[in-house]
Amino acid sequence: MAATAARTGAWIRRFHPAPEAATRLVCFPHAGGSATYYFPVSKSLAPEVDVLAVQYPGRQDRRAEPCVEDLRTLADLVVEQLDGWLDRPVALFGHSMGATLAFEVATRLERSGNAPAALFASGRRAPSRHRDEAVHLLDDDALIADVRRLSGTDSQILEDDEVLRMVLPSIRSDYTAAETYRYRPVPALTCPVVALTGDRDPQVTLDEAGAWAGHTCGGFDLKVFDGGHFFLNSHAQQVTADLRDRLTGR
Repeated sequence: MAATAARTGAWIRRFHPAPEAATRLVCFPHAGGSATYYFPVSKSLAPEVDVLAVQYPGRQDRRAEPCVEDLRTLADLVVEQLDGWLDRPVALFGHSMGATLAFEVATRLERSGNAPAALFASGRRAPSRHRDEAVHLLDDDALIADVRRLSGTDSQILEDDEVLRMVLPSIRSDYTAAETYRYRPVPALTCPVVALTGDRDPQVTLDEAGAWAGHTCGGFDLKVFDGGHFFLNSHAQQVTADLRDRLTGR
């Protein structure tokens, strides 16, 4: 099915369709995040880049669906949904948990003969760098405290008990998926990898971010920004400008 005619369905959000763009960028949200996090990215890059954002089950309009607590299973499901969007070069961008998921999707696309044009891994250590983490096993208060520590969810949502109880299951599920992930050695990607990180990110050291270089034979670049885990929020213009330059070859 031609991508211009493909239905976005439940999984894919295409906020600013750019059918004439030479390249697509598929964006993967962080733990507890949703596709709308990438609305500003889509708006900024259109019409030069056709941006797709993945909507995971268990949030917003998919809240009634069961969450997926295994990143490999989630990657398999996403790849199925991308089948109709591979008629032009596709790059992948993921933040935090989304970066690991984007990596797993990239490996699957390569195996199927649809190697991505690039992988942008933001706010996440390389898959081969493991940390023992078990926040997903803590009680609700401790989980919320960790989300607040990373500034990953709107504080107004966290302070609204009714809304919080609606989104907390998806946050815990994503934490489970991220923290139980274990890297399984696979051939290095052939596409270039760009790692982006904040210089004060408690979740990622510069060494852990630089280790993404070992997952590609297609070129590597490390971009370090002032900030913590969600450095993207304060450097959005700079990040999107760099994405535009890299994806359009300017």
